[in-house]
Amino acid sequence: MEPSPILSVSNLKSIYGDQVILKDISFEVGRGEILVILGKSGCGKSTLLRHLVGLDEPTEGVILIDGRNMIHATESERTALLYRIGVMYQGSALFGSMTLQENVLLPIEELTHLPEEVRQLLAWLKLTAVDLEKYAHHLPSEISGGMQKRAALARAMALDPIILFLDEPSAGLDPMTSADLDQLILRLNRSLGITFVVVTHELASVYAIASRAILLDPLEKTIIAQGVPTDLRDSSSDSRVQNFFMRNPKNRT
Repeated sequence: MEPSPILSVSNLKSIYGDQVILKDISFEVGRGEILVILGKSGCGKSTLLRHLVGLDEPTEGVILIDGRNMIHATESERTALLYRIGVMYQGSALFGSMTLQENVLLPIEELTHLPEEVRQLLAWLKLTAVDLEKYAHHLPSEISGGMQKRAALARAMALDPIILFLDEPSAGLDPMTSADLDQLILRLNRSLGITFVVVTHELASVYAIASRAILLDPLEKTIIAQGVPTDLRDSSSDSRVQNFFMRNPKNRT
């Protein structure tokens, strides 16, 4: 028997006012997979992510996390589901007045009743997982942008989520630092079995980390391609898909 998907989205539709942002969005994410959400600016990537992490409710559709309905859950069920996901925001969103250890501790202190020494140990272990244990007592302003991204990833992992959502993790990073972050994501995926859903526009990162990708189109407002990124690049007969992966701005059909 095939294992059930860790995330399942069916017939999702998103309307703001009289404007359709997304429609007919359906896809699944397998356990241990790294799925990347792609598309041109204005295609609805950020809107889709907000629906997936529970920040906004879609107009229609179903979102199942580990088989549980995110949209129609009771308040207590929804809270329990949200505890099972982690989110790394584009700007890292670290609290500047807190050390890295304190940033990672925050969700552990707010959402668990563990003894103090256990909470401290868990935060340190998460920083160790992203190679920042030596910087536990530094403020975000005292470390580089790449290290801030890793600290944000450690905080997203604080409660041992079953799935991690990353919003433009490479934004603002130089190519080498971005490549290092890609390798960290792969290591966490392979060593800990963490499932990732990543929104990005960086094709180098897509090819480096993605098990599979979905491509949104700003005109169609839906998914126009799904598959292994290199297969989409090399084998798709859809000119929109070819243009996206080949970075061809001439044909905008």
